[in-house]
Amino acid sequence: MSIIKKLASQTAIYGLSSIFGRFLNYLLVPLYTYYFSAAEYGVVSEFYAYAGFFSVLLLFGFETGYFRFRNKEQQGKDTAYSTALIFVVLVNVGFFLLILASNNWLSAALHYANHPEYVLCFTLILTLDAIAAIPFARLRAENKAFRFASIKIIEILTTVGFSLFFIVYCPKAYAADPQSWITVIYDPTLGIAYIFIANLIASVGKFLLLARELKGLEWGFDRVLFGRLIRYSLPMVVIGFAGIINEMLDRALLKYLLPYDLHTNLTMLGIYGACYKLSILMSLFIQAFRYAAEPFFFAYADKSDARQVYADVLKFFVIFCMAIFLLVTLFLDFFQYFVGAEFRAGLQVVPILLMANLFLGIYVNLSIWYKLTDKTLLGAGVSLAGALLTIALNWYWIPELGYIGSAWATLVCYASMAFISYSLGRYYYPVPYQVKRLLAYIALGLGLYLAKQPLLVYIDWQPWLLSTALMSLYLLTTALFENRKIK
Repeated sequence: MSIIKKLASQTAIYGLSSIFGRFLNYLLVPLYTYYFSAAEYGVVSEFYAYAGFFSVLLLFGFETGYFRFRNKEQQGKDTAYSTALIFVVLVNVGFFLLILASNNWLSAALHYANHPEYVLCFTLILTLDAIAAIPFARLRAENKAFRFASIKIIEILTTVGFSLFFIVYCPKAYAADPQSWITVIYDPTLGIAYIFIANLIASVGKFLLLARELKGLEWGFDRVLFGRLIRYSLPMVVIGFAGIINEMLDRALLKYLLPYDLHTNLTMLGIYGACYKLSILMSLFIQAFRYAAEPFFFAYADKSDARQVYADVLKFFVIFCMAIFLLVTLFLDFFQYFVGAEFRAGLQVVPILLMANLFLGIYVNLSIWYKLTDKTLLGAGVSLAGALLTIALNWYWIPELGYIGSAWATLVCYASMAFISYSLGRYYYPVPYQVKRLLAYIALGLGLYLAKQPLLVYIDWQPWLLSTALMSLYLLTTALFENRKIK
């Protein structure tokens, strides 16, 4: 448990920064959904879906590869870092030049011929973020969680600040005096492009703050080590790309598979994208956990009690995630006001997406079997199976069920991947997971959520009071059964 407490402390540092920063970023959701229409927000959701795919392709899995090989060297210098960084820089500079040369054609193909700035902004953001991922990985590997967290927070504060400046202040200043200095930096015809511009400014600032970590380039490029890195990391690209298909493909496909006109499809995409944001608390915890857990799993693998520790980690992970599920679903009447009234038609997808994120987090825990045994090709197979399932279900369900079909496809995909990964892990790297107890905690959380509406019919309580009672019942029950471990 002392080891789990250490992991929890690292998760807390990453998590508090992520939660604080993402909460500020989360406050941009009501800004966007109250200031822009659902169709306009649909454009934003679409581009962030594309960004997810390219963020994986442009990194080549070298983030995880760096963790794997950084401790394998005898030279006393981090050549794994410099080798990975040089390669990622070269790839991303080439990517930027390619998109720059074909921007007009690409913008027209995406039906944004009048706004080529969308593609250009996102290309710059993707390039800077992919290069910055390797220095961030080094900070995590060296346990410099506070520096990592502070840079992340500054980046998000910059995004929030410039979003408020361009979306709230500039239109008011322009309306008050169209001939003032504001015309030098503000063009009202750009509209949602200012969301992208604010993100680009933040990415530039983050890149500058990481300048100290970029000095590692002087250690040079090791061709032999690069060969080992690329062989280990390329399957991680497949895994990551398949993961992005599972996470982002629905928002990329809705625009094209919904059986309506382009404006209506973008409107429904905007509604779905905004409601997806309501599952952000679960996503934040999973992200914070991944930041802390990945280097921890590698570092602790040689300990005699490693497998038991991994089992305990998954158990407490599920307990915490189900608490988040209940917090959001039981108090959804409150959380709904974080999006504009036009977007609340899609609230029924929130519980489905929260459960999908829970199974994604379980899969993240279970995936240690292929990372620790170097069976990354098998891990890639699991992700590919999930991706194929996602593609098939979205292709079939979107025209029939709309964005609700996308939500169900996400849940079915992640649950299937968790089951397949668990089955393979039992053979290649057995861990004594307490499956029955894990399923019991999930069933308890789902039961309490489903019980709320029937209970309101028979119990004359305020909804918030009943929600508080049900949430308390879950916390007390889990505390009772895990009292010894918690102590």
